[in-house]
Amino acid sequence: MGDSRSAFLSASESYVDQVARIPVAELAGPGLGAWDLRALVGHAARSLTTVETYLDQPAAEVALPRAADYYLAIAATLAGGGDAVLERGRQAGLALGEDPATYVRELAARVHAKLPAYDASYAMTTIAGGMRLDEYLRTRTFELVVHGLDIAVATGVDPGFADDPLVDASTLAAQVAVRSGRGPTLLLALTGRHRLPDGFSIV
Repeated sequence: MGDSRSAFLSASESYVDQVARIPVAELAGPGLGAWDLRALVGHAARSLTTVETYLDQPAAEVALPRAADYYLAIAATLAGGGDAVLERGRQAGLALGEDPATYVRELAARVHAKLPAYDASYAMTTIAGGMRLDEYLRTRTFELVVHGLDIAVATGVDPGFADDPLVDASTLAAQVAVRSGRGPTLLLALTGRHRLPDGFSIV
């Protein structure tokens, strides 16, 4: 597995290419759950907008040393704030405008241009607390990969992720499962010994 920055950059490039291949007329169609496709694509774009924003918000301390800590920290928020998450997705979808492909391409270009000025150990303020850049980028790779696959299910447009983002996202999912006491359940399923319980999710 490569470093978190290269995995993130690779995942974002695949996402940009995927969005460019989606006909605009399809954005009003189904996406994921209560989201239409526009909201799903917009939600995925937040993996880039949050990096762009958080880089300008230095943190005094690192409250969440690992990417898995981020998901454990926001678990209660996700469980109890579904309406807020849905609305953020819808608003992010509206922000894509009439030309989503150009929007996400320019967004990714800004983020890619901005990142080199920040060291991997740079502490930034996220919605869950202070994190090092390298660990926060792992959460953004995870979001891009998972939602890129969601978009593929909805549209048939394959994101074509490289190995590094897929490995990093899968590794983070396993780390969250272990940290939340569900590692054995996941491992038994991955090795063909048991099926995952209905509703099993690490997010």
